[in-house]
Amino acid sequence: MRFIATFDAASFLDTVVSLAAAFILGTFIGAERQYRQRTAGLRTNVLGAVGAAAFADLASRIGGPTDAMRVVANVITGVGFLGAGVIMKEGLNVRGLNTAATLWCSAAVGSCAGTDMLAEAMLITFIIIAGNTVLRPVARAIDRLPLDERTSEVSYEVRLTVDTPALSALRDRLIEALEESRYPVGDVEEQPGPDYTAVLVAKLVSTAVDPAELDGVVERLEQLPGVRHATWESTTEE
Repeated sequence: MRFIATFDAASFLDTVVSLAAAFILGTFIGAERQYRQRTAGLRTNVLGAVGAAAFADLASRIGGPTDAMRVVANVITGVGFLGAGVIMKEGLNVRGLNTAATLWCSAAVGSCAGTDMLAEAMLITFIIIAGNTVLRPVARAIDRLPLDERTSEVSYEVRLTVDTPALSALRDRLIEALEESRYPVGDVEEQPGPDYTAVLVAKLVSTAVDPAELDGVVERLEQLPGVRHATWESTTEE
Protein backbone atom coordinates (compact mmCIF):
# COMPACT_ATOMS: atom_id res chain seq x y z
CA MET A 1 0.00 0.00 0.00
CA ARG A 2 1.23 3.47 -0.88
CA PHE A 3 0.17 4.76 2.54
CA ILE A 4 2.63 2.44 4.28
CA ALA A 5 5.40 3.39 1.89
CA THR A 6 4.92 7.12 2.28
CA PHE A 7 3.95 7.27 5.96
CA ASP A 8 6.47 9.13 8.10
CA ALA A 9 5.86 9.12 11.84
CA ALA A 10 7.79 12.34 12.49
CA SER A 11 5.88 14.28 9.81
CA PHE A 12 2.57 12.85 11.03
CA LEU A 13 3.35 13.91 14.60
CA ASP A 14 4.21 17.39 13.32
CA THR A 15 0.80 17.55 11.61
CA VAL A 16 -0.95 16.41 14.79
CA VAL A 17 0.75 19.15 16.79
CA SER A 18 -0.11 21.81 14.20
CA LEU A 19 -3.78 20.84 13.93
CA ALA A 20 -4.13 20.42 17.69
CA ALA A 21 -2.65 23.87 18.26
CA ALA A 22 -5.02 25.38 15.68
CA PHE A 23 -7.95 23.62 17.36
CA ILE A 24 -7.05 24.84 20.86
CA LEU A 25 -6.27 28.41 19.83
CA GLY A 26 -9.37 28.57 17.63
CA THR A 27 -11.38 27.40 20.64
CA PHE A 28 -10.10 30.28 22.74
CA ILE A 29 -11.04 32.79 20.04
CA GLY A 30 -14.41 31.19 19.27
CA ALA A 31 -15.39 30.87 22.94
CA GLU A 32 -15.32 34.65 23.34
CA ARG A 33 -17.42 35.08 20.19
CA GLN A 34 -19.86 32.37 21.35
CA TYR A 35 -20.22 34.02 24.76
CA ARG A 36 -21.28 37.24 23.07
CA GLN A 37 -23.71 35.32 20.82
CA ARG A 38 -22.07 36.38 17.56
CA THR A 39 -22.94 34.84 14.20
CA ALA A 40 -19.54 33.17 13.82
CA GLY A 41 -19.08 31.51 17.19
CA LEU A 42 -17.10 28.65 18.65
CA ARG A 43 -17.38 26.03 15.91
CA THR A 44 -16.95 28.47 13.03
CA ASN A 45 -13.73 29.93 14.39
CA VAL A 46 -12.35 26.49 15.29
CA LEU A 47 -13.10 25.10 11.84
CA GLY A 48 -11.64 28.21 10.18
CA ALA A 49 -8.40 27.88 12.15
CA VAL A 50 -8.11 24.12 11.67
CA GLY A 51 -8.93 24.34 7.96
CA ALA A 52 -6.27 26.99 7.38
CA ALA A 53 -3.76 24.93 9.36
CA ALA A 54 -4.57 21.79 7.39
CA PHE A 55 -4.09 23.47 4.02
CA ALA A 56 -0.87 25.19 5.10
CA ASP A 57 0.53 21.96 6.60
CA LEU A 58 -0.38 19.96 3.50
CA ALA A 59 1.30 22.46 1.19
CA SER A 60 4.42 22.56 3.40
CA ARG A 61 4.77 18.77 3.40
CA ILE A 62 4.11 18.24 -0.30
CA GLY A 63 5.70 21.29 -1.89
CA GLY A 64 7.69 23.35 0.57
CA PRO A 65 7.69 26.94 1.87
CA THR A 66 6.93 28.52 -1.53
CA ASP A 67 3.87 26.37 -2.10
CA ALA A 68 2.77 26.96 1.50
CA MET A 69 2.80 30.72 0.89
CA ARG A 70 0.65 30.29 -2.21
CA VAL A 71 -1.87 28.22 -0.28
CA VAL A 72 -1.95 30.74 2.58
CA ALA A 73 -2.65 33.52 0.06
CA ASN A 74 -5.62 31.58 -1.27
CA VAL A 75 -6.81 30.82 2.27
CA ILE A 76 -6.89 34.56 2.96
CA THR A 77 -9.09 35.11 -0.09
CA GLY A 78 -11.38 32.19 0.72
CA VAL A 79 -11.91 33.22 4.34
CA GLY A 80 -12.64 36.75 3.13
CA PHE A 81 -15.63 35.41 1.18
CA LEU A 82 -16.67 33.33 4.20
CA GLY A 83 -16.51 36.41 6.42
CA ALA A 84 -18.75 38.31 4.03
CA GLY A 85 -21.51 35.85 4.93
CA VAL A 86 -21.67 37.08 8.54
CA ILE A 87 -21.94 40.76 7.61
CA MET A 88 -25.51 42.06 7.65
CA LYS A 89 -26.88 45.49 6.72
CA GLU A 90 -29.89 46.72 8.68
CA GLY A 91 -30.93 50.13 7.39
CA LEU A 92 -28.02 52.47 7.96
CA ASN A 93 -26.33 50.06 10.38
CA VAL A 94 -23.86 47.35 9.43
CA ARG A 95 -23.46 44.37 11.77
CA GLY A 96 -20.92 41.57 11.77
CA LEU A 97 -17.81 43.43 10.64
CA ASN A 98 -15.92 42.63 13.84
CA THR A 99 -17.03 38.99 13.73
CA ALA A 100 -15.89 38.70 10.12
CA ALA A 101 -12.53 40.25 11.02
CA THR A 102 -12.18 37.80 13.93
CA LEU A 103 -12.87 34.87 11.62
CA TRP A 104 -10.23 36.20 9.21
CA CYS A 105 -7.72 36.44 12.07
CA SER A 106 -8.58 32.87 13.16
CA ALA A 107 -7.46 31.73 9.72
CA ALA A 108 -4.19 33.61 10.30
CA VAL A 109 -3.73 31.70 13.56
CA GLY A 110 -4.37 28.43 11.74
CA SER A 111 -1.94 29.34 8.96
CA CYS A 112 0.80 30.03 11.50
CA ALA A 113 0.08 26.76 13.29
CA GLY A 114 0.09 24.85 9.99
CA THR A 115 3.51 26.21 9.09
CA ASP A 116 4.92 25.30 12.56
CA MET A 117 5.00 28.89 13.81
CA LEU A 118 3.29 28.01 17.10
CA ALA A 119 4.68 30.91 19.12
CA GLU A 120 3.42 33.37 16.52
CA ALA A 121 0.02 31.64 16.48
CA MET A 122 -0.29 32.01 20.26
CA LEU A 123 0.73 35.67 20.06
CA ILE A 124 -1.91 36.40 17.41
CA THR A 125 -4.52 34.59 19.51
CA PHE A 126 -3.67 36.73 22.53
CA ILE A 127 -3.94 39.90 20.47
CA ILE A 128 -7.30 38.85 18.96
CA ILE A 129 -8.84 38.07 22.34
CA ALA A 130 -7.42 41.27 23.82
CA GLY A 131 -8.85 43.27 20.93
CA ASN A 132 -12.30 41.79 21.44
CA THR A 133 -12.32 42.19 25.24
CA VAL A 134 -9.89 44.81 26.54
CA LEU A 135 -10.69 47.31 23.78
CA ARG A 136 -14.48 46.91 24.16
CA PRO A 137 -14.86 49.38 27.08
CA VAL A 138 -12.45 51.75 25.34
CA ALA A 139 -14.63 51.72 22.22
CA ARG A 140 -17.75 52.33 24.29
CA ALA A 141 -16.10 55.26 26.05
CA ILE A 142 -15.18 56.81 22.70
CA ASP A 143 -18.74 56.31 21.44
CA ARG A 144 -20.05 58.32 24.40
CA LEU A 145 -17.95 61.35 23.51
CA PRO A 146 -19.97 64.20 21.97
CA LEU A 147 -19.80 64.27 18.19
CA ASP A 148 -18.16 67.35 16.66
CA GLU A 149 -20.07 67.57 13.41
CA ARG A 150 -17.69 70.18 12.02
CA THR A 151 -14.76 67.77 11.97
CA SER A 152 -16.38 64.32 11.74
CA GLU A 153 -16.85 62.39 8.51
CA VAL A 154 -20.59 62.79 8.06
CA SER A 155 -22.96 63.31 5.18
CA TYR A 156 -25.59 66.05 5.33
CA GLU A 157 -29.04 66.36 3.79
CA VAL A 158 -31.42 69.31 3.77
CA ARG A 159 -35.08 68.32 3.31
CA LEU A 160 -37.92 70.56 2.20
CA THR A 161 -41.55 69.48 2.11
CA VAL A 162 -43.16 71.74 -0.50
CA ASP A 163 -46.38 72.20 -2.41
CA THR A 164 -46.18 70.38 -5.74
CA PRO A 165 -46.91 73.46 -7.95
CA ALA A 166 -43.94 75.31 -6.40
CA LEU A 167 -41.55 72.36 -6.72
CA SER A 168 -39.42 73.67 -9.60
CA ALA A 169 -38.99 77.19 -8.22
CA LEU A 170 -38.22 76.00 -4.71
CA ARG A 171 -35.67 73.53 -6.02
CA ASP A 172 -33.68 76.41 -7.50
CA ARG A 173 -34.17 78.50 -4.38
CA LEU A 174 -32.94 75.68 -2.17
CA ILE A 175 -29.72 75.36 -4.15
CA GLU A 176 -29.18 79.12 -4.15
CA ALA A 177 -29.75 79.46 -0.39
CA LEU A 178 -27.26 76.72 0.42
CA GLU A 179 -24.60 77.93 -1.98
CA GLU A 180 -24.99 81.51 -0.72
CA SER A 181 -24.09 80.14 2.72
CA ARG A 182 -21.10 78.32 1.14
CA TYR A 183 -22.64 74.87 1.39
CA PRO A 184 -22.25 73.41 -2.11
CA VAL A 185 -24.93 70.96 -3.20
CA GLY A 186 -23.91 67.66 -4.76
CA ASP A 187 -27.37 66.48 -5.80
CA VAL A 188 -31.06 67.23 -5.26
CA GLU A 189 -33.60 64.40 -5.25
CA GLU A 190 -37.35 64.73 -5.58
CA GLN A 191 -39.53 62.38 -3.56
CA PRO A 192 -43.32 62.14 -3.33
CA GLY A 193 -44.90 63.53 -0.18
CA PRO A 194 -48.34 63.36 1.44
CA ASP A 195 -51.34 65.51 0.47
CA TYR A 196 -50.16 66.90 -2.89
CA THR A 197 -46.69 67.71 -1.64
CA ALA A 198 -43.19 66.73 -2.66
CA VAL A 199 -39.96 66.40 -0.72
CA LEU A 200 -36.74 67.98 -1.96
CA VAL A 201 -33.61 66.31 -0.58
CA ALA A 202 -30.41 68.30 -1.10
CA LYS A 203 -27.25 66.30 -0.45
CA LEU A 204 -24.35 68.53 0.49
CA VAL A 205 -20.85 68.04 -0.83
CA SER A 206 -18.52 66.75 1.92
CA THR A 207 -17.59 69.85 3.87
CA ALA A 208 -17.25 71.27 7.38
CA VAL A 209 -20.66 72.26 8.72
CA ASP A 210 -21.58 74.64 11.52
CA PRO A 211 -24.86 73.22 12.92
CA ALA A 212 -26.07 76.62 14.17
CA GLU A 213 -25.42 78.19 10.77
CA LEU A 214 -27.22 75.39 8.93
CA ASP A 215 -30.15 75.78 11.34
CA GLY A 216 -30.38 79.41 10.26
CA VAL A 217 -30.44 78.46 6.58
CA VAL A 218 -33.23 75.95 7.21
CA GLU A 219 -35.25 78.50 9.17
CA ARG A 220 -35.04 80.98 6.29
CA LEU A 221 -36.06 78.32 3.79
CA GLU A 222 -39.08 77.43 5.91
CA GLN A 223 -40.38 80.99 5.56
CA LEU A 224 -40.57 80.76 1.76
CA PRO A 225 -44.05 80.55 0.19
CA GLY A 226 -44.92 76.95 -0.68
CA VAL A 227 -42.62 75.41 1.92
CA ARG A 228 -44.51 73.39 4.53
CA HIS A 229 -41.56 72.03 6.48
CA ALA A 230 -37.77 72.26 6.39
CA THR A 231 -35.14 70.32 8.26
CA TRP A 232 -31.64 68.89 7.96
CA GLU A 233 -29.97 65.74 9.19
CA SER A 234 -26.51 64.20 9.36
CA THR A 235 -25.42 60.60 9.01
CA THR A 236 -22.03 59.27 10.08
CA GLU A 237 -20.24 57.64 7.20
CA GLU A 238 -19.09 54.01 7.50
